[in-house]
Amino acid sequence: MPHKVLVSDPISKEGLAVFEKAEGIEVDVNTGLPEDELCKVIPEYDALIVRSQTKVTAKVIEAGKKLKIIGRAGVGLDNVDQQAATRRGIIVMNVPGGNTISTAELSIAMLLALSRNIPQANASLRGGQWDRKTYKGVEVRGKTLGILGMGRIGSEVARRARSFEMRVIAHDPYLSEEKAKQIGVEVKPFEEVLQEADYLTIHTPLNDQTRNLIGKEQLAMMKRGARIINCARGGIVDEQALKEALDSGHIAGAAFDVYPKEPPECRDIIDHPKTVCTPHLGASTEEAQSVVAVDVAHQVVDALQGRGVRNAVNIAYVDPELKEQLTPYIELGEKLGRLGAQLAGGPVEQLNIDYSGEVTAFDVHPITVATLKGALVPHLDTMVNYVNAPYIAKERGLAFQESKSSEEKAFTNLITITIRCKEQETSLWGTIFAARKDPRIVRINGYHVDMKPFGRHLIIRNVDKPGFLGAVGTILGNAGINIADMTLGRKEKGGTVLTAIAVDDDIPNELLKEIRRLEQVEAIDLVNMGA
Repeated sequence: MPHKVLVSDPISKEGLAVFEKAEGIEVDVNTGLPEDELCKVIPEYDALIVRSQTKVTAKVIEAGKKLKIIGRAGVGLDNVDQQAATRRGIIVMNVPGGNTISTAELSIAMLLALSRNIPQANASLRGGQWDRKTYKGVEVRGKTLGILGMGRIGSEVARRARSFEMRVIAHDPYLSEEKAKQIGVEVKPFEEVLQEADYLTIHTPLNDQTRNLIGKEQLAMMKRGARIINCARGGIVDEQALKEALDSGHIAGAAFDVYPKEPPECRDIIDHPKTVCTPHLGASTEEAQSVVAVDVAHQVVDALQGRGVRNAVNIAYVDPELKEQLTPYIELGEKLGRLGAQLAGGPVEQLNIDYSGEVTAFDVHPITVATLKGALVPHLDTMVNYVNAPYIAKERGLAFQESKSSEEKAFTNLITITIRCKEQETSLWGTIFAARKDPRIVRINGYHVDMKPFGRHLIIRNVDKPGFLGAVGTILGNAGINIADMTLGRKEKGGTVLTAIAVDDDIPNELLKEIRRLEQVEAIDLVNMGA
């Protein structure tokens, strides 16, 4: 069956062409759907493509029974309920760099229009007036531009501002001094940027920390006659506080492309004589719309066809250049989690993962997520995947942590997991044999083994006495169940042995009871680690 994709907001024809040319993909364009109508049609689709118009609510996500991916042709995801999508295990992806240049150029255009009163002068002239005195402007050369947020867009704004011979200062908690020097900006604390800026341009996301970031107190810190530009997200600037500062003359002007609610209900800023306002045009260039549509289309097609996930905001990112090296560890982590959960004897309450050797050179978070997924699957009847595993773990009260160890072990790379439940603690070691990329379980609760982590296994703890393996083999053989592989480990002669027997078929409960009745058996588990 082909994968079905619904495009619910207009995207460029170049983006649609990517879907149309892809094998095994069917695309439908149905734009402007209200929530109830979208809920009616979404159950048949595997992927949903939106821009900013469609509101992907929890109700829509719940209705999307087959939905695997929500792709945003752009950067902002304010219109997507990411928590609801993550809970359902749906990948949410965007195109973080697609509108970088278009938004940076708009920010500079706003700065210049604000400085020279271009929209107001144009309206005046069109109205039949010739008023040169009222619209006298200011030069930007030699002025200080303060930038809040030095991501892709902020960095491009800085480069363009320097070409106008502006001094550029910036605040970004993640901007290093070295990177700042490369771009040509001075790193300053937040308050100093406000105090020194002649122009302040905002390029941060909207979240709990940035909502009303620029309020009455912050505006009072700014120079009298400063100007503010916001082409990022509505709600970062307190509009009522800004209106008061514009009315008093403390702030000379403001340029806005974004608003707390769009279309805006409150027009205090839009109708103010000292503002320049546009209807969210940051990404509205032919080039940007083509880029984001093509990029998100390729991302969705690749994900649906199993070629990897890029730019997902709710799943651990794996660098494509490292994917081949990291994938065996991700698979091993999931197998360890799945085996450990089945041996634990009850719901997992604590999961500790320790990495040592060559694997510590990687970002191990994707491996941790895979291990967590494996540990959750055996005890839950809900879908668990790489997207929602951390969310479900938190929701269920499963504590987990990862660590890296410098201690030398017997293997060049090693993943050690410790699983705790109410009844017991289970410890497993797993490694990758580098030459063949073969995953192995090499220790179970202190017993050395050499176990391939695939398919069904009988894990038996038994007394070390002659004839035991023959008795088990006879029981399985009489039932027509083939032994595919076997490994055992013991700590001392005549003590307890851990025997792991791989079988080709499932083992009925009655047969398990028969093996359990053998006098040497202390404990037995039938586990399935999947293909």
